Amino acid sequence: MGSRRNFLRALSGLFAALFLACLLPISAPAQVYAGRPKLIVLVVIDQFRGDYLNRDRSEFKGRGFRLFMDQGAWFTDCYYDYANTKTAPGHATIGTGAYSDGHGIDSNEWWDASRSYDHQVTAVEDERYQLVDIPAASIPANQPGAPADAPRFILGSSPRNLRATTIGDELRLATQGRSRVYGISLKDRAAILPSGQAANGAFWIDNSSGQFTTSTYYMDHLPEWAHAFNAGTRIAEAARESSVEGTTQFFELVGRTPAANRYELDFARALISGEKLGQNGVTDMVVVSLSPNDIQGHQFGPDSDSEEQMILSLDRDLDGFNSWLDQTLGLNNAWLALTADHGVAPVPGDAAKLGIHSAVLNMEKLYAKLNADLNARYSPGGHIQYLLPGSDLPYIALDRRAFAKVKVDENAAEDAVAALLPDAVAGQAPPANGPSPVQQRLPPAQAVAGVYTRLELAHGQLPPSEWGRLLAHSYTEHGNWFVMLLLDAYQITGTSAFGGTTHFSPWSYDRHVPLAFYGAPFIPGEYHGRVAPVDLAATLASMAGINQPSAAVGRVLTEAIKPVSSK
Repeated sequence: MGSRRNFLRALSGLFAALFLACLLPISAPAQVYAGRPKLIVLVVIDQFRGDYLNRDRSEFKGRGFRLFMDQGAWFTDCYYDYANTKTAPGHATIGTGAYSDGHGIDSNEWWDASRSYDHQVTAVEDERYQLVDIPAASIPANQPGAPADAPRFILGSSPRNLRATTIGDELRLATQGRSRVYGISLKDRAAILPSGQAANGAFWIDNSSGQFTTSTYYMDHLPEWAHAFNAGTRIAEAARESSVEGTTQFFELVGRTPAANRYELDFARALISGEKLGQNGVTDMVVVSLSPNDIQGHQFGPDSDSEEQMILSLDRDLDGFNSWLDQTLGLNNAWLALTADHGVAPVPGDAAKLGIHSAVLNMEKLYAKLNADLNARYSPGGHIQYLLPGSDLPYIALDRRAFAKVKVDENAAEDAVAALLPDAVAGQAPPANGPSPVQQRLPPAQAVAGVYTRLELAHGQLPPSEWGRLLAHSYTEHGNWFVMLLLDAYQITGTSAFGGTTHFSPWSYDRHVPLAFYGAPFIPGEYHGRVAPVDLAATLASMAGINQPSAAVGRVLTEAIKPVSSK
């Protein structure tokens, strides 16, 4: 009898629990296979330092940046964990959740001896494809050696060099290709790399006309909605808003103004509508990389009035885009993420005025000095060019053909350049227009923080420290010889202390970027723990219930994720 009473009591408890469960709202994890969320929108702002959001917070209105800061999960201390803070590796890192040692992109362009000694190969350049539907005025002359009647061809772009999958690729794999993924930017590398290898399309502009194009890697011709956008009034309107009507330098002149952000976001609207994203029963994704902040930022710097106006204008434009997305799809049906590909240094002259040991390094003079020193050592009286031209820091590329002529192998060649670099850098006189911040102080002088050969990087012969990890994450193999040069903090390349600014270093101002999420799974709040951009892909993959990208090293930001039972 006792056992029967216990059984009935247990059965009664079970029915009661089931009854209560029926009264509670059912909360299930996001299921991309069933279209929850309908759309993921990743916004990347080119050259947008993490402190900008705090700096201009009081000026933000509506649902632009405040959507992420007040209603989303906003991480204020997000830093890249590598030393090569440039556009292409940054965008690749955002998409793959990996660093250069995982995704294979370490710069915007590089010398690849297996492909060309005539020019550097860009991160997305691919001679196997061509650009599509470019206006005739933008097509250059026939390629060298082609017959006179050959069709005119423009070198195409693809994710050829990307060695890891992206969050978009994993979304496509998880749904057997039913999810659709697209990338948008003014720049080809910024459209292609974060969207990935399996993206349905990546769109960027023809620099001259401003028309959006793509590559035959994705499609033979632009879709009708893109043709309609190019044929409409938006190009002329953007040029008029930028006070450069009729320009044939759209990228340079319109691209550096707030009008170009609106132009890109309008194209994103056309894409979402034209492809009916979010209406396909599975989760779709679009990456929008906004380039104008970078184009202008190099010229005027992060502390200029122009930069502040760019940020405030972008806040209004994001407000308009997010409101449109709410009306079209419903923000409750979307996940949004916000980040940047890198930060930026202050203009050296401005920093020097405050007493910061900030200086500029003239790369033309540095190369001349190094080549002279190398000739003195290996080919006295000669004029051999031992260094390949045009490389940007942190890399200096060596011409292996020149060293082969004097029977010097890679190890000796890289060691020689590495040994010569500190004196060559220190020997440059400070620029005449680089003022001393205080009358009696000596002007800032260039200095080297570290020099590392390719072989040292390849073999992991690096300091067992945080610094060594930054370097290790920056290395990948391209088949060329090089030396990695890291200048002291707040020191950049250039010819004038007030000639603009740049980014390429391991210092915090180049690595600090925003990271924020908005959507149903995320706990709104301001988070101050140290995080990294690689965490973005890991977090989205976990919440979507799909595999993390193939080389992902980030962690899932569980502190900002709602428990399943409270969704």
